[in-house]
Amino acid sequence: MADVFDYVIVGGGTAAGIIAWRLGEAGHSVCVLEAGPSDNHPYLRIPAGFNKTLFDPNLTWQFRTDPDPGIAGRSIPMAQGRVLGGSSSINGMIYNRGQPSDYDSWAQAGNTGWSHDDLLPLFRRTERRIAPAGSPNPDPSFRGEDGRLSVVNANWPNALEDAFIASSQACGIPRNPDYNGASFEGTGNYQSAIHRGWRASTSTAFLKPAAKRHGVDVRTMAQALRISFEGKRASGVVYRRHGCELSVRARREVIVAAGAVNSPKLLQLSGIGPGALLSGHGIAVRHDLPGVGENLRDHFGPRIVARAREGVDSFNLHVKGLPLVRQVIRWALGLSSVLATSPGRAYAFCRSDPALDTTDFTIMYAPASFKAGLVGVLDDFPGMSIGVWPQRPRSAGYVRIASADPDTAPHFNPRYLTDDADVRVLLAGIRITRRIMATEPLAGLIDSELFPGLDCQSDEDLIAFVRQFGTTSYHLVGSCKMGPATDTMVVVDPRLRVHGVEGLRVADTSIMPMIVSANTAAPAMVIGEKCADLVLEDGASR
Repeated sequence: MADVFDYVIVGGGTAAGIIAWRLGEAGHSVCVLEAGPSDNHPYLRIPAGFNKTLFDPNLTWQFRTDPDPGIAGRSIPMAQGRVLGGSSSINGMIYNRGQPSDYDSWAQAGNTGWSHDDLLPLFRRTERRIAPAGSPNPDPSFRGEDGRLSVVNANWPNALEDAFIASSQACGIPRNPDYNGASFEGTGNYQSAIHRGWRASTSTAFLKPAAKRHGVDVRTMAQALRISFEGKRASGVVYRRHGCELSVRARREVIVAAGAVNSPKLLQLSGIGPGALLSGHGIAVRHDLPGVGENLRDHFGPRIVARAREGVDSFNLHVKGLPLVRQVIRWALGLSSVLATSPGRAYAFCRSDPALDTTDFTIMYAPASFKAGLVGVLDDFPGMSIGVWPQRPRSAGYVRIASADPDTAPHFNPRYLTDDADVRVLLAGIRITRRIMATEPLAGLIDSELFPGLDCQSDEDLIAFVRQFGTTSYHLVGSCKMGPATDTMVVVDPRLRVHGVEGLRVADTSIMPMIVSANTAAPAMVIGEKCADLVLEDGASR
């Protein structure tokens, strides 16, 4: 006989941990199925472990996009969290909600209850914002002070990031001490989900406490194979654990929170998706829903790499030998340390055209030189890497099963740069980034631009550079689009219920109708908070 719970959640990731906490707190029985292991590995807990875990197949799904001519025929490696906490356990820890217009555009598209004003109390409910020493207290109108997730400005003072911010200001970009507050545009230091030198994921803040305090049943190494149905109603999940095929039943609902690749994949394997695709793989069509797997988006762009002058401090000088030992000691003593900070340290949220109402591209600054701009492989000399990406790219792609076998990775492709508007924004962003680099005080700290190099100047050369070397920000969204039933390509309604069936919701970044202007961890968290409220409201009305 199958186990029976009120709610079964597929995935133990960023949104799922919050949903499990809220439902467990409300007195419901909850089972969470996570395909990967627990998050006990020390590299998952120490912020600097990011570079080690991102490419570990034991902790991540090591997907690859389909080759695409728009990016010189390349296939992009795409790590996604496969561990308790999901991508919040392996990401760069940046906490960025995005700009209010992101969410207002969702509401304007027919998603009632998803405006920024609707979601702001939920953002505040999640977080415990800890302002830097000597800074004003967080504005309670925008920031939470009693939530479970700590949000800090990780302390690692260095001249490079201070110079980047000062040069950005000299180029007309306003200083903004809190982009999650009253205004978004500007330059400053990133905020991070870190607590007392340790990574703060939704596993450590929500999921594990939910298991301990509310009896939530968390099952690791439990890969969902398909959703079970009784007629049109989702009744449970069939999963594999330690080589055995098992099942768990849901009295009330199944909630899929497996991410923007695995959520549409699971729906398709369960007979929900484009009818022709499913039939072609021998899967019985339970509900022909053509939008499942479509609208996949991501933040894509290049990283410019520069060498710093001798004597200038950067991450590169602290990752080997005695300097690393010193950083470990500082970290153990609770002092500022390379080990306790996000790789992305500073930002500039900018407009490619002053006439725009909102910002449209991001500059992400790291005081670390990565080989060929690839995160994870540091150079042996001091330097910096500066990423540029359009905040709301128009290019969109797909996720499609390649087989009826759950172990077969799906075909997927965000179709980077297929919309010319994204290319135009990137060109503007690169040129503004270079202007910042050529402005004092940052200019005085730079020895040379290594990648792509200053011989790459024309629009044609820059576009070729972006197509050849641009890469993902790991911000996949949109593949189970939310919207009203009048849109034939939507998958879930504004209450996150899958169209055409009952007892089934999706709650992760895949439901975004349009990508937000930000890193996607904080938006995934608010999706989890919103889902929990919707589930509890609907349950109370039964």
